[in-house]
Amino acid sequence: MLTLDKIYHARYVLRNVIRETDVIHAPKINPDAEVYLKTENLQITGSFKVRGAYYKMSQLSEDEKARGVIACSAGNHAQGVALAAQKNGIPAVICLPDGAPISKVEATRSYGAQVELVKGVYDDAYNRALELQKERNYTFVHPFNDVDVMAGQGTIGLELCDQIEDLDAVVVPIGGGGLISGVAYALKNLNPKIEVYGVQAEGAPSMKESLEKDEIYELDHVRTIADGIAVKKPGSETYAICRDYVDDIVTVTDDEISTAILTLMEQHKLITEGAGASAVAAVMFNKVPVKGKKVACILSGGNIDVTILSRVIDRGLLTSGRKCKLTIELEDKPGQLVKVSEIIASCGGNVTEVHHDHAPAGKDITRCELQVGLETRDFGHIEEICRKLRENGLKILD
Repeated sequence: MLTLDKIYHARYVLRNVIRETDVIHAPKINPDAEVYLKTENLQITGSFKVRGAYYKMSQLSEDEKARGVIACSAGNHAQGVALAAQKNGIPAVICLPDGAPISKVEATRSYGAQVELVKGVYDDAYNRALELQKERNYTFVHPFNDVDVMAGQGTIGLELCDQIEDLDAVVVPIGGGGLISGVAYALKNLNPKIEVYGVQAEGAPSMKESLEKDEIYELDHVRTIADGIAVKKPGSETYAICRDYVDDIVTVTDDEISTAILTLMEQHKLITEGAGASAVAAVMFNKVPVKGKKVACILSGGNIDVTILSRVIDRGLLTSGRKCKLTIELEDKPGQLVKVSEIIASCGGNVTEVHHDHAPAGKDITRCELQVGLETRDFGHIEEICRKLRENGLKILD
């Protein structure tokens, strides 16, 4: 069983292995709360996962180590296991979903582990890892449904209590539930008054659904940019701890996660992956009751693929009103494009792209459509530009 003593023992074992990550005050994330960021995105391997993976492997017998280990992961647990195996001289095989970010796959290989890509999502990689375990007698290192793994993740809860005085609440990303189980168990046993909130992606709410149905529930599919928390089914151990120790679980959309990633980059110069920004998204968009409270958000990881990052930034800009597209109906005569440009410029908008359609289907032959892409300050600024265009007799179609 998970115990506070085990979490403290994990902290002792990890003392010379992992980094005690900083806590950063983030006053702009939610002006109604005193928000702090626990920067596990700056942990070695770029994620909290190394805590649980290393502690688990430190507790293996010599026979288990000699047989080698196998693990499955969306990427971050893979790197934690690979690094722990490398430091302890243990052979490691890692099964990853074939859609895992390339950066995570290559980082796992760089620590010396053998990687097998499995078609599908995390749960498919998990099933393949179990097959290989039986075939080759490996020791399986589960990414979340393991007491030692949860104890390692729970060391974050011990650090938060040391780092933030009079902490009211902690917001934690949830995939399979290993992180929140360890953190919630540690915090609630040290101070039962601290509220613990879990956050899942709207497209992968397996733990939330399970608690609402009062039984472990497996989703038919998951779909989210937050690959680190895209888990169809929570663990039996993590489900039990979440049921007993977590105050509530909420969901956030991919748009909200993208906005949180962008906000963390701009305001705090912190790069996070989708899962890593989900707790911040929940606080930014008031999904959890944090008004007037001192709250910590765990940035669980920073291993985002750069090709995904560019798309996430675009999504974040659109969601926050920093970027938009307008379709304007014009008379097809000289000077109309200049007129539109002057109006937008007078409002402080910046035109980034233009498409002029002289013969849109189904329109009057004397009319045309102008599509413009804009950089703007916020949604209020977009509305100001639209209002000015209408005042000058222009019709906005979209």
